[in-house]
Amino acid sequence: MKPPNLRHLVNESPRVMVVDGSRLVRKLIGDVLSRELPNVDVVACDGVGAARNALAAGHVDLVTTSLVLPDGGGMEVARAVREAAGQAYVPVIVVSGNVQADLESRSFTEDITDYFDKALGHNALAAFIRGYVQPQPIPGARVLYVEDSRVVAMATKRMLEHNGMLVTHAISVEDALLVLEANRDDGPAFDLVLTDVYLKGKLEGSDLLDRIRNDFGYGKRRLPVLVMTGDANAKNQSELLRAGANDLVLKPIEERLLVTKALFQLRLSRMPEQPNLQ
Repeated sequence: MKPPNLRHLVNESPRVMVVDGSRLVRKLIGDVLSRELPNVDVVACDGVGAARNALAAGHVDLVTTSLVLPDGGGMEVARAVREAAGQAYVPVIVVSGNVQADLESRSFTEDITDYFDKALGHNALAAFIRGYVQPQPIPGARVLYVEDSRVVAMATKRMLEHNGMLVTHAISVEDALLVLEANRDDGPAFDLVLTDVYLKGKLEGSDLLDRIRNDFGYGKRRLPVLVMTGDANAKNQSELLRAGANDLVLKPIEERLLVTKALFQLRLSRMPEQPNLQ
């Protein structure tokens, strides 16, 4: 199968700003990015002040920042990005060793685009960043997509298929469980599950998540689950993450974010374990 055309999502020579108080961490991340993205221009900054100067000097395509910096915090960096001319929509990624706890407490602001757990290691971070600036398809990746609105399903299915994924659509959790059960003896029949939270029928997306994690015993790396929700309630979002969702995709669905999150989870599930970022 010919890979789909992703030029509408790809930046061929991305400029990535890496903000971290540790020179070693900045060098490690920069080296990995330079290896994985040969045309990348890494702008290393040791704090909020240096980040503001870099933003004033020119456009960046993506920013990674630690939460704690010598002269402030990652949230200040994110705010500086949003206030910089022409950069209101630049992805800002928080790199933290406490991502799960911070996600569950919903302690991040809307200035943050996404979050990366240091425990996943340098190579996973490079894949994560590449997913934003140079997304590459994974032809043949199998996605089980659960959505009861046929109109929404058609549009979202088209987004995923446009990026090389093979999508099986189930209109209810009950139907999705039948498909998973039919292939249980051979392990997961899919590489990723994408489900809405609120679905018609007796079971909802949270029930599907519970069955996948507990009844089937599939962990986050073996069968990643992305949950789509339009619920802005922080407590409800936290419960989904604690129940085993790999990540949330907030509605209305934005193609680039959905595809980035899906491709990252697919790549991460295939990666060997990496040493932690320090």
